[in-house]
Amino acid sequence: MKPTIQEIEAKGILTKSNLPVGDYSANPYTGCTHACKYCYAEFMKRFTNHAEPWGQFLDVKHWPIIKDPEKYKGKAIFIGSVTDPYNPQEETYQRTRALLEQLSGSGAKISIATKSDLVLRDLDLIKTFSNVRISWSINTLDERFHQDMDNAVSIARRIEAMEIFHKEGIRTACFISPIFPGITEVKDIILRVRNFCNWIWLENLNLRGRYKAVIMDYIREKYPRLIPLYQEIYTHKNRSYWQALDKDMQTFANELGLEYVTNDDSMERECDAPPVIVNYFYHEQIKKSARKDAMCPANVNPASAGKKRNGTSHA
Repeated sequence: MKPTIQEIEAKGILTKSNLPVGDYSANPYTGCTHACKYCYAEFMKRFTNHAEPWGQFLDVKHWPIIKDPEKYKGKAIFIGSVTDPYNPQEETYQRTRALLEQLSGSGAKISIATKSDLVLRDLDLIKTFSNVRISWSINTLDERFHQDMDNAVSIARRIEAMEIFHKEGIRTACFISPIFPGITEVKDIILRVRNFCNWIWLENLNLRGRYKAVIMDYIREKYPRLIPLYQEIYTHKNRSYWQALDKDMQTFANELGLEYVTNDDSMERECDAPPVIVNYFYHEQIKKSARKDAMCPANVNPASAGKKRNGTSHA
């Protein structure tokens, strides 16, 4: 089934962030055709007039050209907090590229989150930013599990793109998220990417809203042996699994000679530096006042409201 695609007029593209993720978020699209079964951004649907399920629609934003981009010098801008800026339709509409072109030379600190290798198209443009990093979400090395969960490009293609960017001198991050208890091969992923990324972010699977039932039904069908564990975590709210994984990851990081931190993600890191492993299992406890200069991938602020070109209101 093809997703519903429409172009809309947006009042703006940069939204001030009230979360500990930097200064601004930018989402060139509303919706995301990667249709991840576990997508936390599904809440954005209520700000639209769409009847289609999340993952089955995409609003392509057109906004006024950013005036005086230099005013964002030194500001942290996170691109892709509630959409993938390099979803397949970006190849046609090029709204993320337009955003980068408007910000080029501004001196802003740019962080881009994606599950795509389409970002390679913009490598030369991205290299014009002096302070930039690209992160790829990878929560498995099993392509079958990946295909069950989303419509994004293969894990192999994501890792290849990460390696290319890193070799080109662009700082990269591997976002191991969401970690599915008993399924995500966290250590294997770390070993696979550690030589060409600067950050390895770890985030637990959170289940809430409509997709909690979707994921639990999937586990019941495909991994029935894990049902007691998932009930313990997501019904009885027992955090001991994450506490044990936290300790295990600390030990593993020490064995690899890698730094291990919690909820701390300064963007100031040399491209040739070994990766730091950042635990976001407790990211809900972060306070912005304590993390003013940090950038993390958990920004869920909606982008500016817009209007469809024929006048229908959308987020």
